[in-house]
Amino acid sequence: MKIISYNVNGIRSATRKGLFKWINQVKPDIICLQEVKCPDELIDYQSFKELGYHFYLEEAQKRSYSGVAILSLEKSVHATLGAYFEAYQGEGRLIQCDFGRFSVISVYVPSASRSAARYQYKLVWLQQFKDYIQELLKSTPNLIICGDINIAHEPIDLFNPVGNKNNSGFLPAERNWFTEFLELGFVDSFRYLHPNKQEFTWWTLRNDARTRNVGWRLDYQFVSESMADQISRSLILKEAIHSDHCPILLEIK
Repeated sequence: MKIISYNVNGIRSATRKGLFKWINQVKPDIICLQEVKCPDELIDYQSFKELGYHFYLEEAQKRSYSGVAILSLEKSVHATLGAYFEAYQGEGRLIQCDFGRFSVISVYVPSASRSAARYQYKLVWLQQFKDYIQELLKSTPNLIICGDINIAHEPIDLFNPVGNKNNSGFLPAERNWFTEFLELGFVDSFRYLHPNKQEFTWWTLRNDARTRNVGWRLDYQFVSESMADQISRSLILKEAIHSDHCPILLEIK
């Protein structure tokens, strides 16, 4: 089973750049999208249906902002939109689909590059999200969480750790949160299979960063430890160019 996670930075923009053709070539069983940035009435559901996918969307209240989705060849037993914690605030950042043997979450963690206030909001959001997942694990032990976490966990996960030591996305509090989140009972699937490999999933649009590979690994697929022995592949698909992020692939036996 193949699961793709992809921050598309606007689904309509990504489809104009060939997203449908790419999905048809890769043929994942499940696709988790972030930054859909499109209201329900403008989603091209028919094209996704023709590719064989059921489409589950959690849109943001604000137009052209955030939004997450899960697409699946198999119909979800149950889809949960949004999340039940105070900091969520209808920003379109979390959706869960249950498939009987396991559940999949697509998540888009807030970024915090704009202001100190936004950074504090991010920390609150992260803590409440961790508490939410910790409670969810009691009823849903086989969980796969895919998305843009907006944190580079270790120095290997970004091009210039020394130069970015004071920048949000690589601050000690964020990195400590990441470690504590894994300790809930998850593995970072890419690092699990590739402990020493440096690859990135996001590049700024400035200064030709993608060509020079001056990037960050911000996108992750967390797998419950109970399923870790089923991980057969975890790849970063940097050849796909529909966004400032690239998709990541998890394959489960």
